[in-house]
Amino acid sequence: MPFFPLPAVSSPMAPAPAARLKAIAAALSCCLLGACGLVKVNGDARTFYSSTVLVGRVASAAPPGTPLVVAAFSRQDGALVPVHHTVLHEPGGYELLVPRGEHVVAAFADANGNLRLDAGEQAGQFRPGPVVANGTGTVIELNFTVAGQATDIPVGTAVSETPPATLHSTQAGAIADLDAPVFSPEFARIGYWTPTEFFRNAGGNVYFLEKYDPARIPVLFIHGVGGSPQDWRYFFDKLDRKRYQPWFFYYPSGAALDSVSYLLYWKLINLQRQYHFERIVLTAHSMGGLVARNFLSNHGSQLPVEKTFVSLSTPWGGDAMADQGVAHSPAVVPSWNDMQAGGRFIQSLYRRALPGDTAYYLFFGHAGRYSLLHSANTDGAVTLASELRPQAQAEARMIYGFDEDHTSILRSPQVFARYAAVLDAALARPGTAPAAPGGHLRVALRHRGAGALAPAEPLLVLTPADAAQGRIVVPLLAGDRGRRLGPFAPGVYDVAVVSPGFSAQPARRKVAIAAGQVPELDIELQPVGTLFGYIGADVAPGGNPAGSFREPHPGIDIEAITLSGAGIERTLVPDRGRTELGIDSYLAGKDDAARAMFSFVGLPDGDYALTITAPGYHPYRATHTVVAGQSGKVEPIVLARR
Repeated sequence: MPFFPLPAVSSPMAPAPAARLKAIAAALSCCLLGACGLVKVNGDARTFYSSTVLVGRVASAAPPGTPLVVAAFSRQDGALVPVHHTVLHEPGGYELLVPRGEHVVAAFADANGNLRLDAGEQAGQFRPGPVVANGTGTVIELNFTVAGQATDIPVGTAVSETPPATLHSTQAGAIADLDAPVFSPEFARIGYWTPTEFFRNAGGNVYFLEKYDPARIPVLFIHGVGGSPQDWRYFFDKLDRKRYQPWFFYYPSGAALDSVSYLLYWKLINLQRQYHFERIVLTAHSMGGLVARNFLSNHGSQLPVEKTFVSLSTPWGGDAMADQGVAHSPAVVPSWNDMQAGGRFIQSLYRRALPGDTAYYLFFGHAGRYSLLHSANTDGAVTLASELRPQAQAEARMIYGFDEDHTSILRSPQVFARYAAVLDAALARPGTAPAAPGGHLRVALRHRGAGALAPAEPLLVLTPADAAQGRIVVPLLAGDRGRRLGPFAPGVYDVAVVSPGFSAQPARRKVAIAAGQVPELDIELQPVGTLFGYIGADVAPGGNPAGSFREPHPGIDIEAITLSGAGIERTLVPDRGRTELGIDSYLAGKDDAARAMFSFVGLPDGDYALTITAPGYHPYRATHTVVAGQSGKVEPIVLARR
């Protein structure tokens, strides 16, 4: 749909473009929202930019199929008060949106669906607490287990006064009823104008329409601004369901695009850990294409699967109306900032290339008419110049144009016929599959002494003896017990498991992989004290909104990183020639530092003073608690300039 929806008109007496756009931007917001609506939109945006998203995984000892309620609580007058909760239909990943401050994060098995901790229901809590939210970005690795242990949450605590008739799961892979009210265009508009309200009520998630099938390729559909999954009905109905399984990403389209992109990564990496799919097709409309590309360029290399990406009517060059809306509208939703043609997001969108395992196809429409909003050629909403940004054309394998407008492109038989041909090409593409028949591995993980902790999700690392092949990294689930993984190209590999807070015994082993054989690896992970993190990049105000990922500082020159406590003192001087920490160092139990990143391993439990010095910045000093078996992840550190 258009960025600002207005009917197309023609007028020979139209005012000058700049004045016209300014007048429309201000008048349209007032007409659409009214005074009360303007206050609500601006209040929601302020909340979004002053909140933090808490992210983690919950394991459970409750019977399979028991829903889990995960909630964040703040202390008010000595009592714990819920500030946000979510429901998971099975153990797995969760996200909570919280204000600045300290929070207790807990969960309970809710068999009767009343959103209340009843007597006898198993519960769990992230420890050590509380979790500190600074009002921006994301706090990750808040993993714990629901297993009947004591928590700070009293029996009888309810996270909602009015439980819904049907619990809505935000766990990735929840099976959705496309006709449910939450997926309606009306509810989607809430996500456009008030994304914080949407997220608190429905979250953001990758949904399935049917049970996962390993024999079929996932096709993920991503809607655009103001859109909903129902926009894709024509594609769902026409898709060859014998070869493909439709998934869809539903998110508040008024949220900042960096936040939405990171949420998409979080959902897909959790699904990949669970199902180990080898291919995926991302199909995105309008602004959804910006979300998909930002995810792929920033996080796609961490999703080790073959990717096909198809965009339809995406404003690769942004929308000039967004610039005018931000400058002159009395109500501004966060995604408008990112849609500005001259803004940071659009200008930096192509700073990184797509991952090498991605095939990209660009679809665009050209059936637009003149309107008050655009004097240039458009598809009715997006200018052709934006749809056909040179960088987008340069990375596309093929470019297809259609005599369709911005919305009819999703209902066109000609468009879908060409789209189906692209899917067939993706199915035939050899991609990263081994040239010779591949072999497999079975991996069983055992966590010694983990207790009520939910260990950080491990990575299986395969380094081939043949140096011409690249290292393979496969995300695992902490609870994997002999699952078959692969295929992998035949050969000899150095195999290791990396799991923050744990060390594998033995650290490495040689494994020969051959077609028809399935070597079995039994790996014990022992708790170890760790502390690792990085210096976050400098950002402008509002540049690290709720749910976004703050990147490591690209050019900082750190003098020393010192850790002291529990009878030890260690100092690191970062290797400025590297931008990432080495897996080999962690496996060897060695501390490491590279540019803005650091890692201390083999630490006794206790409190530690962390000191970081860098020219031009005030020294950073803080106390951090180390507990063996917990990830030890320090949130992005922000150094204050002198």
